[in-house]
Amino acid sequence: MKKKVIVSVAATVISLSTVIPLNVTNPAPTEAQETQQQPRYMTRAEIPAQYKWKTDHIYSSKARWEADIKKAELLSGVFKKNYQGKLAKSAAILKKALEDYSTLSRIQDKAFVYANLNADVNLTNPDLQAALDRAEKMATAVSENTAWFSPEVVEIPTKQMNKYLQDKSLSAYKYVLSDIIRTKSHTLSQDQEELLAKLSPLSSTGSDVYSRLSTEIKFPKITDSDGKEVQLTQTNFISFMESKDRNVRKQAYEAYYGTLEKFKGSFAQSLSSHVQSHNIRADVRNYKSALEAALIPNDIPVKVYDQLIHSVKKGLPLMHRYMDLKKKMLGVDELHMYDIYTPIVDAEEKYISYEEAQKQVMEGLKPLGDDYAKILKEAFGGGWVDVYSTDDKKSGAYQWGAYDTHPYLLLNYQGTKGDVATIAHELGHAAHSYLSKKEQPYLTSGYATFTAEVASTLNENLLWNSEYKKAKTKAEKMRLLNQRLENFRTTLFRQTQFAEFEKAIHELEQKGESINAATLKKVYGEINKKYYGKRMAADEEIAMEWARIPHFYDHKFYVYQYATSFAASAALSKQLLQQGAPAVKRIKEKFLEAGGSSDPISILKGAGVDMSSSKPIDEAMTVFEETLNELEKLINEK
Repeated sequence: MKKKVIVSVAATVISLSTVIPLNVTNPAPTEAQETQQQPRYMTRAEIPAQYKWKTDHIYSSKARWEADIKKAELLSGVFKKNYQGKLAKSAAILKKALEDYSTLSRIQDKAFVYANLNADVNLTNPDLQAALDRAEKMATAVSENTAWFSPEVVEIPTKQMNKYLQDKSLSAYKYVLSDIIRTKSHTLSQDQEELLAKLSPLSSTGSDVYSRLSTEIKFPKITDSDGKEVQLTQTNFISFMESKDRNVRKQAYEAYYGTLEKFKGSFAQSLSSHVQSHNIRADVRNYKSALEAALIPNDIPVKVYDQLIHSVKKGLPLMHRYMDLKKKMLGVDELHMYDIYTPIVDAEEKYISYEEAQKQVMEGLKPLGDDYAKILKEAFGGGWVDVYSTDDKKSGAYQWGAYDTHPYLLLNYQGTKGDVATIAHELGHAAHSYLSKKEQPYLTSGYATFTAEVASTLNENLLWNSEYKKAKTKAEKMRLLNQRLENFRTTLFRQTQFAEFEKAIHELEQKGESINAATLKKVYGEINKKYYGKRMAADEEIAMEWARIPHFYDHKFYVYQYATSFAASAALSKQLLQQGAPAVKRIKEKFLEAGGSSDPISILKGAGVDMSSSKPIDEAMTVFEETLNELEKLINEK
C-alpha cells in the first residue's frame, strides 16, 4: 500500500478528527509583552501554558500512547495474516483490507506524531528520545507487515483490476487503487518490498546525524549593536543578519559559517549518506534518477522541476538588478552576502507581540471567508501552537498532525514581521489539513507537498496585500515593497537555487563522484555566484550554507515546491482579491478540501492555476519586475 507520508517541516498530510471547544480569547500579556520586548525562556517549564501546544489532546497519559503502540504492531501482524495472498479473490476482500489498513494506519500515525511532537520541544530529554525510538520501531514493524500490499495489488491481473475499479463497493478507493497501478513498473516484488521496509531505518541515518549535530553544535558569542556580548544561536542568526549594524551582521555571518566550517566533514558525510540512499532507492525501483523517483510517485512531471529552474534562470538579470539596488540603498562600496537580509528601506522595527501577530494574521486572511476565520480562532485558542523557543527545541517552524488529532504548529517566535508571516504560512498548512480531513476519508486526506506549499504561501500573499492596502505613507509602501521583493528573493529565487543544488549533487553521486565537503562547497559556491551576480563580493563563507539547510537532510527534492507554490499562490491570491466569494468557494472546494483525491496538477488546475506550464512562473517574474519598478520609482521621487 502506498503509505501516507508524514513530514515534519512546514507541511502535513492529515488533520483534526473532532474539534475540542475551547475559549479562544487571548490571555493577559506578560510583563515582557507590555514593554514590547521578546520574552526569554531558558527552559520549557518557564513558558506559560497558553504558549505551548497541548499533546495531551492526543493521549491523556503515556500508558494510552503505549497501548496504541502495541495495538498498531499487533494489528499490522493480523493484517498481514488475514489478507496477504488473498486480495485477488474478490472485491469484498480488497475493500475490507483497505478499511483495515486505514484503521491500522490511523493508530500508527497518531502514536508516531505524538512521540515526535514531544521530542521536538525537548530534544535533549532522554526519556522523550527513548519514546521516539520506540515509535520509530513501531513504524518500521508496521511498514514491514504491510510492505506486501502494493505489490499484491499491482499483481492483480489487469482485466480483474478493471472490474474492481468499476465495482461500486470500491468507488471510494478508485483513485487510491489507480494511483498504485500508475507506478506499477516501479513496484517491487513482495519479498523485495519487505526487505526494503526492513532497511528503511538506515535511510534516515544522514538526517538523524544532521539533527543531532545541529543540536549539539554551540556557536560563539558576538557583540551586538549596544556593545553587549550575546550568544549566537541557530534561532537568532537571521535576526542578527537583519541588523542595521553592519559590523553585527559581519560578526554573526563569520561566526556562524566559521563554526559550520569546523564540522564540514561531518555535515558532508551526513548529506552524502542522504543523497546515496535516494539514488540507491531510485535505482532499485527502476527510476532513471532520484529526481524522477521523488516526483513520479506524487504524479508530478519532471518537466515541472526543470522548467522552474529554466524560467527562474531567465529572470536572474532582474535578481542582479535588485542586488544593485540593495548596494545603492545601503550605501556600501561592496555588497556582501551578510548584507542581503537587512532591509534597504529604513523602518522602525518594533517588537510585535504574539497577541498582536494573531490580530494581524486574522485581518490579513479575511478574504478567505468566515469559515476560514473560525479555523484560525480555534488554532490560536485550542492548544495547536507552540510559540517560543528554548535552547533544546527544534529550530524553524512546521505544522504537523494525524488524522485523529487537530493540527499542531511549531514556532520559534521572535516578534519580527517575518515571524508574523511564518504564522500565516503555517496556518495555511493547518487549515488545509483541517479541511482535507473533514471532507476526505483517510486514504485520500493526505495531500502532496506540491499543493501543501500553495496553501501556506497563499496566506503570505494575502497578508502582504492587506498590509500594503493599509499603508498610508511613502515610507510604509517602500518598506512593504522591499518586503515583497525579499519574499521573491527568498522563495522563488532562493528555493530554486536550492533545487538546482540538490539536482546537481544527486547527479554527481549517481555518476560515482564523491560528495565530500570540498565538492559540496564548490558546487554550492558556483550556483550561489550565478544567482547573486558577479557584482556580489566573493565571500568564501557562503559556500558552507548547504550545512544549515535542514531540508537537504530531512527530505528529497522538497524545496522546489516552495518556488512553484509561490507562483501558484500569487495567481490564486489575485483571484481571491478580484473575484471574492466565487474564488473563495472554488479554492476551498477544489483545492483545500480535495486532499489527495486527485493528482496535484489537476487539483490546482481546478482551483484556477495550471502548473503544467511555465506560465505561472513567468507571470510571477513579471510581478517581481513590477514591484522592483515601483520601489525604484518611489526611491527616485523627490
